[in-house]
Amino acid sequence: MKIFNYRSLTGVLMLTLALSSCSGFLDEENHTSITIETALTNSETFDRLVASVYERSRLYTTRYNPDMYYILEDLGTDIATRKSALSGSNELNDYINVSSTNWVFQVYWGNQYSIISAANIAIDNAEVIEGVDEEVKGRGVGEVKFFRAWSYFQLVENFGGVPLIVNKVETAETNYTKASEEEVYEQIVSDLEDALNAVEESPVYGRVSKGAVRHLLSKVLLTRGNKSFAEGTDYTRAISLAETIIADHSLVPSFADLMSEDNQRNSEVVFSYLFGSDASVQGWGNSRHMMYKFDYFKYPGMLPTSSTYQRGFNNNASTPTPFFYSLFEDDDERAEVTFRRVIYAEEDSEDGTIIAGDTAIYFPEIAWSSAQISAVNYAVINPGTYFTSDPYTNVHYPMFRKFDEPGVVWAQPDQRSEGTRDMVMMRSGEAYLIAAEAYLQSGNASAAAGLLTTLRSRSGLTAAVTASEVDIDFILDERARELVGEVNRWMDLKRTGKLVERTLAHNPHAALHNTLSAKHRLRPIPQYEVDASNGSIEQNEDYN
Repeated sequence: MKIFNYRSLTGVLMLTLALSSCSGFLDEENHTSITIETALTNSETFDRLVASVYERSRLYTTRYNPDMYYILEDLGTDIATRKSALSGSNELNDYINVSSTNWVFQVYWGNQYSIISAANIAIDNAEVIEGVDEEVKGRGVGEVKFFRAWSYFQLVENFGGVPLIVNKVETAETNYTKASEEEVYEQIVSDLEDALNAVEESPVYGRVSKGAVRHLLSKVLLTRGNKSFAEGTDYTRAISLAETIIADHSLVPSFADLMSEDNQRNSEVVFSYLFGSDASVQGWGNSRHMMYKFDYFKYPGMLPTSSTYQRGFNNNASTPTPFFYSLFEDDDERAEVTFRRVIYAEEDSEDGTIIAGDTAIYFPEIAWSSAQISAVNYAVINPGTYFTSDPYTNVHYPMFRKFDEPGVVWAQPDQRSEGTRDMVMMRSGEAYLIAAEAYLQSGNASAAAGLLTTLRSRSGLTAAVTASEVDIDFILDERARELVGEVNRWMDLKRTGKLVERTLAHNPHAALHNTLSAKHRLRPIPQYEVDASNGSIEQNEDYN
C-alpha cells in the first residue's frame, strides 16, 4: 500500500508573516532557504506548502504536544481529572481562578493560528506559483481548507468569537478584532464544502479524503445545531453525512481487532495522522501510549523501563475518573481492551514474595474485604481508593492500555515520545454516535436507538437499545466507552450542554471545590493576544 508521508517545510519562500506556535499569532516566522524567484517557478513549492499544513496539524494536535498533553481535551470533564490526591487545586481541572495568563491557552491559540497561517499561505499562492497542475492545485487547496476549518472549529468552541483571518499576512498588523461565533461557523462550513468538492474520494493513505471532510462537517453541523444561530437543516445534513461515512467505512467486527497494533489501517478508519519509525518524518511521535498511566513501576516486582507496561506523562497529566470505570457493563468487551485490572510482575521482588509472572497489582471491580487483601502478597487497590495513598503511590487506577505500543522507549515530557502507531483521528464508530445524536436532537429516538444497538453489538452487548432509553446522557456514556482518548470530551460536554452538570457530578476534584459554572463553557482569550493587539481583541466578558 502506498503511504503518504508528511514532509516538513524545510525550503519555502518568505511569503508572509507566519504565525508562531509558542507566542503570539502576530509574531514573524521567517522561512528563507530558497529565493522567491526560484520558488515561484517551481511547482514543487506548492506541494511543500500543502505538506507543511499537514505537518503543523499533526505537530500541534494537543494529544501529544509537549506543552499540552491532551489537557484541553479531556481534563476537567466527567471522565478525566487531575492525577493527584483529593486536595489542593488546579486551575484547568478544578476551574478555580481560570486565568487568561495560563500558558496552555496561549499555546493552544498559537498552535491553531499557526495551522491557519500555513493554510492561508498555500491558498493565496496556489495561483501564483507557476507550473502547478490544475487538478493538483484544486485538491491541495481543498486539503488545506479542511485543516483551516478544523483549527477554526477548535478555536471557536474553546474561545468563542475569534479573529477570522483567511488570507496570508504580509504586513505587521495589530488591529485585529473578533468575528462573531456565527461568522466563524459560516467560514468553517464554507471551507468544508469547498474541500468536499475538491479532495479525492480515495486518496493516497494519510491524505484528506471526502470521508474525512464529511466526518468533520457532520460534527460541525451537529454542534451548530445546538446554537442560537443554527440553520434548520443542520441535523438532517449531519445525519446524511455521517450515514455516508457509515456506509463507506464498515465497522471492524471486534473492538480488540480495531485497536490492535497489527490492524491500524482498517475499514473503519476515516483519517489518521501517520508517524512510523523513520526519524526524518516521525516528528515528535505519537504519544497516546503514554495516556492515563500511574507510577506502577514503584511497586514490588515492577520495572521502570517495562516493555509491556509503559510509563506516562508526569506533568499536566490526567487520569480517568472512578465514574469512567463504572460505565462498562460486564459483557462489554471494550473494558478489557481499554484498560487492565491486573498488572503482572516483571521481576522477582527483593523480598522474594513476588515472582516474575505473578500478580503484582490488582484492581477488583467489587471491593475486597480487609481479610481478603491480607491473604495475598500483592497490592490490591479497591474502588473508592484510587486517590488514597499507599506505601508506593498517591494515585493509582486500572491502567490504560488502548494505545499501548510495547518497545517504545519511555521519554521525559520535554523529549520526543517516538511512538510509531498511526493516530486515528476519525473513524466510523464515531459517525454512528454523531448520527445517533443528530437523530435524537431531531426527535427520532428510534433511529438513534438502532444505530446505538449496532455499534454496541460489536463489543458483545447484544441487547437492543430501545427508544425510551436514549437520551443525551446515554449517548455521552456511549461516547466515553467507545471513544475515550480519541476525541475531545470537553467539546462533547459543551456541545450537549452537559459540561457543568456531568463534571461536577463525576469529577472528584472539580466537585471538591464546586466552582465550575456556565461561564467556563468558554476559555479566556490569552492575555498575550489581547495585549499584542493593543486591546482590539476584546477579552471574553466573563474574564474581564
